[in-house]
Amino acid sequence: MKQVGIRAVGTYLPERVVTNLELEELLTTRDDWIRDNIGVETRRVAADDEWTSDLGAKALRDACEQAGVRTDEIDLVIVGTYTPDNMAPPVAMLVIEKAGVTGATGFDVNAGACPSSVFALDVGAKYVASGHYKRVAVVLADVNTKTLDWKDVGPAVIFGDGAACYLLEEATTGGIGPVLLRSDPTRYQSVWVKREERRFRDGRPRRSVFGDNFASLKGNDVREFAVGEVPGFIKELLGDKDIADVDLFALHQANLYIVRGIMDGLGVAHDRTVTNVQKYGNTSGASVPLVLREAVETGKLKRGDTVVLAAFGSGLSMGAALVTWCGPEDFA
Repeated sequence: MKQVGIRAVGTYLPERVVTNLELEELLTTRDDWIRDNIGVETRRVAADDEWTSDLGAKALRDACEQAGVRTDEIDLVIVGTYTPDNMAPPVAMLVIEKAGVTGATGFDVNAGACPSSVFALDVGAKYVASGHYKRVAVVLADVNTKTLDWKDVGPAVIFGDGAACYLLEEATTGGIGPVLLRSDPTRYQSVWVKREERRFRDGRPRRSVFGDNFASLKGNDVREFAVGEVPGFIKELLGDKDIADVDLFALHQANLYIVRGIMDGLGVAHDRTVTNVQKYGNTSGASVPLVLREAVETGKLKRGDTVVLAAFGSGLSMGAALVTWCGPEDFA
C-alpha cells in the first residue's frame, strides 16, 4: 500500500457574517450567554442561492491553487456532507461540474456531519493507497444553517456554514498514519436532523430550507460524550507514542469549551491547538481542515510535525487520525 499525504487544504467561507447581536433579534438569547457557554461570536451563513455544491466547488478550486495543480488533474472527488443539494445524484457530481474537474469520478459520504472530516478523509486515503487513483479531492461541505428552525435556540446559536477540501496524493515520506473510527448508535438522537412537523402558535407550518427536517441536539449529551470519551480515544490512537510528541491537536470545533475540555482531558496546554469556532461557529465536517489551514498559515503546523485530527458528532460517532505533515518536497 502506498503512503498518502495531504498535499493541500482548500477552504471557502460564505461572505455573510452573522453576529450574536443579530441573533438576539431572532431568538430568546443574549450575546454574553452565547460567548460564555458556546464561545461563538460570529458565524458565516450561506446566501439563499448558495448550496453545498457551491461551497464545495470553491474549496476544491482553492486546494488546487494551493498545490499548483489543475482541476482537470484530479481523478476522484469524494464529498462528505449531510446537506446535499438534492437527494440524488450525489453532490460530488455538481462539485465536479462547477469546479471543472473534467473526467473525474465522484460520490458522497454521509458520516453524520461533523465526523466526516476524518471518516471521508480515511475513505479518500484508502483509494490513493490502493493505487487506483493518483489524486483525490476530499471535500467537506455543509450548509448547516439551512437545517435550522430559527426559533430553536440550541442549534441556531452554534452552527455556521463552510467548506474545505483535502487534496490527497502519494507521499514519499510522512503522511496519514493510523486512523480510528467508532460509533455509538445508542446515542442516535443526541445530534440529528429530525423529521417532524413544527408549527407556529397560530397553526402555520414552520419549516427549514429542507422542509420538515430540522437540526436537533442535546447539548449536554454532546459535551459529556466529547469531553468524557474523546481524550481516551485519542490516547488509544497514539498507543505507545508519547503525547508530548504531538505538535498540534486539530479538533472538531463543536464548542470552544468542549475543545478546551478535551485538551484538559489530555493534560495538554491549550496553545497546542487552534480554534476557529469563535469566528465561524460549528462548520460541521469542514471545521478540522479549517483548523489545519489556519495552523499552516500562522506557522503552527509545518513539514515534519505530528498532528492529531479528531472529530466527533452525530451518531454519536468519532474519528481520529495521526498524521505526519508533509511539505511540497514529499510528493512525487
